[in-house]
Amino acid sequence: QVQLVESGGGLVQPGGSLRLSCAASGFTLDYYAIGWFRQAPGKEREGVSCISGDGSDYYADSVKGRFTISRDNAKNTVYLQMNSLKPEDTAVYYCATNTRWLGSSCPRDYYHWGQGTQVTVSS
Repeated sequence: QVQLVESGGGLVQPGGSLRLSCAASGFTLDYYAIGWFRQAPGKEREGVSCISGDGSDYYADSVKGRFTISRDNAKNTVYLQMNSLKPEDTAVYYCATNTRWLGSSCPRDYYHWGQGTQVTVSS
């Protein structure tokens, strides 16, 4: 019954911004970590950011200073604000969670995934 649905992707020029949303249903995300991942064509999936159950946030070096993760518990939604976008950020972005993990940090493994939203950064 756990579902995650990403939205907010699209086509943007380099230097532009997008705000991705990850809407959760079937569980209350307040208590769990949510991770954002991305996969570009021909590339392996990579972790982008995560926010833990206690609100701690983490970022890959490639996006640190440009992306910000946040959560709105009332809306059961996690956001990824992406600024200063680069062509290298082009990918399908996924959110994921692990409802068996209640630690104060982000888990290594994720078991519930959304379908993804396409982000294309191009002139």
